[in-house]
Amino acid sequence: MISSTAQDRRHRRRQETIEEVLDVAVAIMAEHGVAGLSIGEIARRLGIRPPSLYVYFPSKHALYDALFERGARSVLAALSPLQEPPPDGLSLEEYLRRSGAAFIRWSVENPAYSQLLFWRPVPGFTPSPAAYAPATQLVERNQACIAALQRRGAVRSDVDAATVHRDWTILVSGVVSQQLANAPSESFEEGRFTRALDSLVAMFVRHYARPAAHGGTDRAHDR
Repeated sequence: MISSTAQDRRHRRRQETIEEVLDVAVAIMAEHGVAGLSIGEIARRLGIRPPSLYVYFPSKHALYDALFERGARSVLAALSPLQEPPPDGLSLEEYLRRSGAAFIRWSVENPAYSQLLFWRPVPGFTPSPAAYAPATQLVERNQACIAALQRRGAVRSDVDAATVHRDWTILVSGVVSQQLANAPSESFEEGRFTRALDSLVAMFVRHYARPAAHGGTDRAHDR
């Protein structure tokens, strides 16, 4: 009979091995692209035979699923400090500038995860509900923040928070795509596309902020 201590030790070793496999997989994806991930190359770098990996991941898609969940949890953790109800007095522009900078910085600094989470680089792969859950939580929290700003009168009342959030994700995802596709070696601070964030936020706010909250007088959007 195996003692609970031995079982805990075995479980801990298994989790450590899984994390090591995922670390190596991310490094390979960063070098060769998400679709360039190879079970054989993971095994070679770990110094084991490829069949040994199937003890931990029964298929390559199962490995992608674990990577997707890991990446989704990472971006959720990076943005969590900005997903509490916005403090009183925080404008829509400042909220979007902060959250946009945090999201884009994470994406630029984690290009392999960004490809896997925000593009569809692996034919036939769809994340499981469990792997996708952190991404859903991220969307729900961001929408809740925008809705809170809307209730305070900082966002136009004739659009719903989900629509504002949808358009915002289109904007920031475009910045990420341009940066990673055209200047992947540039940092967030120096990126030719990431540096456009402030002006893009200002443009977005001109469309979605209530004029009175943004210094204007025309209330046509609220009629």
